[in-house]
Amino acid sequence: MEKIGGTVSMKKLDRENINKRYIYHFFKRVFDFFASLVGLILLSPLLLYIAFRIHKEDRGPVFYSQTRVGKDGKEFEMYKFRSMIVDADKKLAELKSQNEVEGPMFKMKEDPRITKIGKFIRKHSFDELPQLLNVLKGDMSLVGPRPPLPSEVAQYTDYDKQRLLVVPGCTGLWQATVRNSIGFSEMVKLDLEYIQKSGFFYDLYLIFLTVKIVLFSNDAY
Repeated sequence: MEKIGGTVSMKKLDRENINKRYIYHFFKRVFDFFASLVGLILLSPLLLYIAFRIHKEDRGPVFYSQTRVGKDGKEFEMYKFRSMIVDADKKLAELKSQNEVEGPMFKMKEDPRITKIGKFIRKHSFDELPQLLNVLKGDMSLVGPRPPLPSEVAQYTDYDKQRLLVVPGCTGLWQATVRNSIGFSEMVKLDLEYIQKSGFFYDLYLIFLTVKIVLFSNDAY
């Protein structure tokens, strides 16, 4: 193993072999489409309730969209329930020095920008539910590496950019297991491990673990 840009690397992934998995990608897309459609329908009462609570707290917008980077560097708008104050992005620069993870990613457990309802929906990952729309559109998959911000990708090494070889997901290996307890380099390692191991039944297993997290919560923030 060699060390690249502070990240301990495995063998470089083979883009051609990844792209040649036609059957897996076909059934993954079919499953994503129908599962996200059914999910949006079944969860509609919960989605409406969360939307009501968000708007009631500060009369601000219910949804929050943010430019993210997907497969092969393609940018798209990712949807979430708004869990922070309206001008949260403008206040980020003031908090950069309090970042609790290393690398091109910002995480802060007691982020003062998070609203009351925002803290609850983040704990149970309900803020991520609107991403089912991204899955329905094909920008995202149910399972895959989390889509990064363009500003984060600008700091990526060639090794880190391997996360972008596949369609990003709502959940993945590190989200369904260690979650916020690791740094950026460990997250990349787990994302690449997922890409190597990915398969239809492995995806179902990670979805099952994610459902457990949503039902029983974890240290998400």
